[in-house]
Amino acid sequence: MKDTNTLPTIADVWTAAGRIYPVVSETPVVESPQVAKLAGSSSVLLKLELMQPTGSFKVRGATNTILSLSDEEKKRGVITFSTGNHGRAVSYVAHQVGVKAVVCLSKRVPSYRVEAIRELGGTPVVYGASQDEAEDHYRELKEKEGYVPVVPFDDPRVIAGQGTIVLELLRQRPNIDTLLIPLSGGGLLAGMAMTAKALKPSIRVIGVSIVRSPAMLESLKIGKPADIEEKDTLADSLLGGIGRENHYTMELVRQYVDEHILVDEDDIEKGMRYLFTNHGLVAEGAASVGIGALLSGKVDVTGGHVAMPLTGRNVDMERYLSIIQK
Repeated sequence: MKDTNTLPTIADVWTAAGRIYPVVSETPVVESPQVAKLAGSSSVLLKLELMQPTGSFKVRGATNTILSLSDEEKKRGVITFSTGNHGRAVSYVAHQVGVKAVVCLSKRVPSYRVEAIRELGGTPVVYGASQDEAEDHYRELKEKEGYVPVVPFDDPRVIAGQGTIVLELLRQRPNIDTLLIPLSGGGLLAGMAMTAKALKPSIRVIGVSIVRSPAMLESLKIGKPADIEEKDTLADSLLGGIGRENHYTMELVRQYVDEHILVDEDDIEKGMRYLFTNHGLVAEGAASVGIGALLSGKVDVTGGHVAMPLTGRNVDMERYLSIIQK
C-alpha cells in the first residue's frame, strides 16, 4: 500500500472536471418512482452513465488519464487490461487524440466486447483464463514495447475521473442522502465515495458486489489483494480481482464506504428486466446491481433519497433478449 498522502483527493476530481468534457458527456438523472415505492424511500434516482459515448462510465477515467499525458508519452502509445468497458473507453479516447492503444483481455471476456474494442480503434490482445493473467501479460508487453499504462481502476487519475460523476449528481440533485455503487476493482466506488464524503460528509455510501466475484470484499477481510475464482455472471463487467498490487482503491474503499451488500444472479436479472420494462433502458448486468438490490430488499433505504449510477449498456444482445423475455 502506498503512503496515504498519495491518495487522490477532491482537488484531483475538480482538476479532472476541468479536463474531460471535450470527450465526456454530462449525463442526465431520471427518477424511478416504482422502485422508490417498493423500497419505501422518498426517491430513487438513476444517473444514466450508460449514455456516455462508449456506453459506459469508464470513459471518464480513461479521458482524464490520456489527456494528462505528455506529447512524448502519447507518441509511445498506451496499454491497458480490461474486462471490456475500460478497453472500449481507452480505445475510443486514444483514437480521438491519435494515440495507439493496446488492450489485454482474458479469454473469459465475451467476444462482442473484444470486437467492440477493435471497432473503436484499439488493438485487442486476448491472453489467459482470468483478469489477473491478462494483467500479467499486459505487464510483459508494457515493459517490452514501452507503452504507457492506462490502468482500469487503481490509478489516481482514473479514480478522480470517476469521481466527476458525483460532482454532476450532487449539483443535479443536492438532496441525495444515499449512494448505491457497483463494486469490482473499486475505481468507481473509490472515486465516487471519496468525492461524496468530501462534498457531503453525511451521505451514506453503499458498495454493491456480486456473489460470483466479491474480490474487494475478500481483500478487505484479509488486508491484501485476494485471489478469487472467476465464475460466469450476468455482471461480467464486475469480474476480476483488485490487482496483484493495489495501491489506491482498496484504501479509499476502506476509508469512505459505509456498507457493503452482495447480490446474486436473480437480483441482477430482476434489475435488468425492471430497467427495460419500466424505463426502456438497455442496461448491462453490472449496471443493474443497485436496482436489483432494492427490488430484492437487500438494503434499507426507508425514507431516503437514493441515487445510483447505471454504469453501462454494453451487452450481448442475444443473451440480453433471453433475459428480458423470461
